[in-house]
Amino acid sequence: MNDLNELKAEELSHNERAAIEVTAWRKLDRWILPLCTNFFLLANMNIGNIGNARVAGLQTSLGISNYQYTVALTLTIYITSQLPSTLLLKHVGPDLMLPAMLALWGVVCVSQGFVNNYSGLLACRFFLGLVGGGLFPGIILYLSVFYPRERLQIRIAAFYATSSLAGALSGFLAAAIEQLDGKGGKPGWAWIFILEGIFTFAFGVLSFFLLPRSPETARFLTEKERVYVVCTLKHAGSVSEDDDKDSFSWTEVIEAVKSPHVWLIVTISFLSGNTRAIMFGLAYFEPTIVAGLGYAGSQAQLMSVPPFAATFVLCILSAIISDRYQCRGYTMIFFSLLKMIGFTMFYGTTSSHVRYASLFFSVTGSFCLVPAMITWLTNNSAPHARRATAVALTTIMAELGGIVATWLLGSLSPAPNYTSATVTFIAMSVCMVVLSTVNLAYLWRQNSLKAKMRQKMRKEEEPEGLGDRSAWFLYSL
Repeated sequence: MNDLNELKAEELSHNERAAIEVTAWRKLDRWILPLCTNFFLLANMNIGNIGNARVAGLQTSLGISNYQYTVALTLTIYITSQLPSTLLLKHVGPDLMLPAMLALWGVVCVSQGFVNNYSGLLACRFFLGLVGGGLFPGIILYLSVFYPRERLQIRIAAFYATSSLAGALSGFLAAAIEQLDGKGGKPGWAWIFILEGIFTFAFGVLSFFLLPRSPETARFLTEKERVYVVCTLKHAGSVSEDDDKDSFSWTEVIEAVKSPHVWLIVTISFLSGNTRAIMFGLAYFEPTIVAGLGYAGSQAQLMSVPPFAATFVLCILSAIISDRYQCRGYTMIFFSLLKMIGFTMFYGTTSSHVRYASLFFSVTGSFCLVPAMITWLTNNSAPHARRATAVALTTIMAELGGIVATWLLGSLSPAPNYTSATVTFIAMSVCMVVLSTVNLAYLWRQNSLKAKMRQKMRKEEEPEGLGDRSAWFLYSL
């Protein structure tokens, strides 16, 4: 480790580089990726399991109205904690912050199983959002300092697809756990919170001992592998050549706020549901939608599984294609159209079978565009503080979109037709296609201008501190 900064990737022989290129990323995939995947899987299970608890009788047991239930969902919003947590992540260390957030999340989830009134539920949902606000953007930033830009989307998709898998797994678990109804004097819906929360807390504590802080401190990499990974990240622009440039700076926060492509993605995030918005509502209400189509109890829980399972597969496949051909924008456009088709199908018929089939389009479109969108933003934001700000702004707007989606799918747009919500989501999908196309054209134009600048000057003549605005930083399309 002491010699890490003195070694250079160029000092490795061709054969060593070829061997390390395979083993280094494979080791990261076997160590970092499973940890991040489980973080996000457990987090989404604990956020979305209130939908399964509702089907299992939570709303009736606590005697709350649809309006009150929607208020409880709205409180699970991370706006206040996202930006501070992402800016503090590098300073405190992701190896400490991410496990702490997950463990606290588990504690709050368990607490939901012991509430006996509406006020208790509101308090739990508020703290659930407060302690977990930085988890999703934190994982994104964490992965971005381990993987170069061209390898990032498949890794983001791998952990993000678990949010769709969480919907499937949560349905299976809820159907099984619900059978504990009456055990220990607790209803079945309470056991859903308690058991899933206990496992989340245990995994969070264990992660304190497993999660490395950075590639330089990854114990499972050899010294040469660490050199190769760090040099590759610097060459790709994933991290700065000078570590000091990746430290916190209010100047970089302001630069992120001034970036047109950041605000285009931020707006799309509100419309599409980056971490929440459309899928925020779907994750909560999809089991209820299935129940409204004529299924009840455990059957409704199990019927919520197939759309999420199909989403998981397509999310991974699309990320592989996007990484290989570097087509983030086109991937977003495709899934925006897919989502629009799904909501149009749901709106245009009263057939239970067609409406259930529409979930395969709307759920898939809502979930699968997110890895492309967040990778597109992360790829095109540098240095670290600028990237952290951009990611935080995007997730904050997604939370605001989540409020809209939650109320639309709640008391403002009653089941089983969800007419106002469906029409709104169709309009949002159209806007997403337009804005994604505008962003694609803008980035293409910027790359063309940068190419002309590179012909007029040498890299040494360019001012320092430009970050992603450097003529030698090519935007991903």
